[in-house]
Amino acid sequence: MKRDIIRTIALPIFVLAVGLSAAWPEHAQETKTPYPSMAPIEQYLMANRGAEIALARSAAPESISRDAEVLVLGGHGYETAIKGKNGFVCIVQRSWTAPIDDPDFWNPKLRAPICYNPPAARSYLPLNIKKTELVLAGQSKAQMFESIKASLDKKELPTPESGAMCYMLSKEGYLSDRDGHWHPHLMFFVSQTDAVTWGADLPGSPILAFDDTPDRLTVFLIPVAKWSDGTTDPTDAH
Repeated sequence: MKRDIIRTIALPIFVLAVGLSAAWPEHAQETKTPYPSMAPIEQYLMANRGAEIALARSAAPESISRDAEVLVLGGHGYETAIKGKNGFVCIVQRSWTAPIDDPDFWNPKLRAPICYNPPAARSYLPLNIKKTELVLAGQSKAQMFESIKASLDKKELPTPESGAMCYMLSKEGYLSDRDGHWHPHLMFFVSQTDAVTWGADLPGSPILAFDDTPDRLTVFLIPVAKWSDGTTDPTDAH
């Protein structure tokens, strides 16, 4: 289930089966999703602004998130709720940053707390903000992907800066119907590259990789031992 969970988490980030190749046929069968279209916008919003701020901050250790900027989702896109001091930006990502064929693409229950470091906040976060604005403006899934393609072609969206990464260490996240909050992990965003240069997806390697062709990215994902609150994630579950 590794491949599935990478797809769900990273895009959206942000994603787990046993065995990479075996996951694809299983995933193809699951495309008959219970979420065939976008739900009413109210189902994606969190009624309690303070709860969304707290959930966003739970993505990273308190030493990072306490001085981070925090964005919350409104009816037309993300809005600044807390001004930051350290260049990090924490948000709760929604389902539509997943790949186009992901069964959870329109899942209104999905809540993915993410805290971006400064390079990622400058060069990867704009992609997610743009997707959100397009979806909330009424674009279909296919239209949104075409709009993103056009923006990338025109270089209206930045390419990932060196060192762009994020923390996803929240126990409170909900990343998919199958995997819940999964495991605490870090993600690194680079322009499309060969995963082998990172040693990703090799036997015994702790690094997983996902090639995000539509967004012209390679995302590397590294599970870690502890949640943001300092408690340990059982190592035998990885």
